[in-house]
Amino acid sequence: MKYGLISDIHANLEALTSVLSDLEKQRVDSIHCLGDVIGYGADPEACLKLIQQTCDTKLLGNHEYAALGLQSVEQFNEAAKAAAEWTQQTLNEDAVAIMADFDLDRALDDMYLVHASPFEPNRWHYVFAAEDAIRGFGQMKQDLGFFGHSHIPMILRERPDTLPHVRAGHTFAADPEGRYLINVGSVGQPRDNDPRACYVVYESDERDIEFHRVEYDIAAAQRKMSKASLPETLISRLSAGI
Repeated sequence: MKYGLISDIHANLEALTSVLSDLEKQRVDSIHCLGDVIGYGADPEACLKLIQQTCDTKLLGNHEYAALGLQSVEQFNEAAKAAAEWTQQTLNEDAVAIMADFDLDRALDDMYLVHASPFEPNRWHYVFAAEDAIRGFGQMKQDLGFFGHSHIPMILRERPDTLPHVRAGHTFAADPEGRYLINVGSVGQPRDNDPRACYVVYESDERDIEFHRVEYDIAAAQRKMSKASLPETLISRLSAGI
């Protein structure tokens, strides 16, 4: 089986449509979204509808959680808070109903899918370092965990009697005897100094994991955000990938 894994679209319709077009070329059997379809960008409803139509797995991210009233936006930074409040005012009942059907996590074949850490998935812990991964591995029964949240493509491999090994996201074949946590990066707001949209393809027979980068019309997405009066910080960072 060949799986497409996407995360952190953040209402960036230009990035999402470019990634879905690229996934068609990869001939994946199914597509799985790891959360944060909304937030930051100017097309939350369109992105939610497209994810509903194209993805077999649809997970909650912290931005959906906030939009559903399950957590406060007060803990967000000022730009994220402003965008979250704009998003809540923009979403119609159909969009809210779509999000309400999203899952918090999912076990699928040899994979565990979640937005943030496998440890307390509804607390939205970031996984940046080996110490963060230890708690995640402790809660995960599967060999492969795919997640997003930080927008930084990353591979963390569990090792016996020592800290997990941490590397930047890159294409590789997973060791059949190994356990991994893999951040699939961000479709709509990459933060690894590469503005191109990022996603992962996992081929289960060979355990091949491929990171893909896709060009999209950043200027068009920025124009929409400007027209919606979304924070300039969120607009400018798209072209820098930060």
